[in-house]
Amino acid sequence: MSDVPFFRTVMGHRFIEATVPALVTELQRLNKNLERLVIAIERAASPAPKPPEEPR
Repeated sequence: MSDVPFFRTVMGHRFIEATVPALVTELQRLNKNLERLVIAIERAASPAPKPPEEPR
């Protein structure tokens, strides 16, 4: 192995400047989608409210 630190290599620079931010963006997107999915599942699992009864 060379004595050059990874972040000083072209591949290391690309990893830090492009890959890591892209991963963070995709993780944020995944989290938002999971939150929406959980909300949809919770709504589907809860019973529908009963309509008010009409007076006789």
